[in-house]
Amino acid sequence: MKFSEEIRQAAGQYWDSSFTHPFVTGLADGTLPEQKFRHYVLQDAYYLKHFAKIQARAASKSEDFATIAELAEHATSTYAAELSLHQSFFEPLGISDETLARFEPAPTAYAYISHMHHASEGTLGETIAAILPCYWLYYEIGQQLQAATPASPIYQQWIATYSSEWFERVVFEQIDRLNELAAQASDQERIRMKQHFVRSCYYELMFWEMGWTEETFEKSLAQIITTTSLK
Repeated sequence: MKFSEEIRQAAGQYWDSSFTHPFVTGLADGTLPEQKFRHYVLQDAYYLKHFAKIQARAASKSEDFATIAELAEHATSTYAAELSLHQSFFEPLGISDETLARFEPAPTAYAYISHMHHASEGTLGETIAAILPCYWLYYEIGQQLQAATPASPIYQQWIATYSSEWFERVVFEQIDRLNELAAQASDQERIRMKQHFVRSCYYELMFWEMGWTEETFEKSLAQIITTTSLK
């Protein structure tokens, strides 16, 4: 069994739940309320800024020039393509410069970014393991939804991006790279790589939930206060 297959199995509960989450199924059938997608887009734009930084950090960890070049290209082309996708959503979703200036990350987005920055303090293999779910899971969701025909052109565009041949190439480059790095890693490093991958899969699932509930720090605090007051 390849290392990528092993860690995907380890993350199975989080991975499989992403495909049936109401945010994802709502994208497919077009029933996802636009306000929830708007919240997700704002949080994902924040996430991508940090994701690009971590991709660039991964490039700096390699001793192989070809790998440095490929990872640096990922940090520019992947980010540019996805940011362009988001920016094309801003006007129809009513996201203005003023909205972006007032933006604050939700607890889940903040925690996911913190996790990836922590993982990127380790080896190249640990860094790739932490960022791979963002590639791989979105690709598989894109493949699952590619035949979907939601009425919303925004949802159609989102699905088309993650089911594209370009995105498929990028995803499998990273999967192959992770397997190569795992083959050279110590047992302890492979354990850390698996832990980072599984935790990122958890946060991917929670990212859908964050969009679905329109999570904010204020809402989370209100829920805690309500819970404690009932005790």
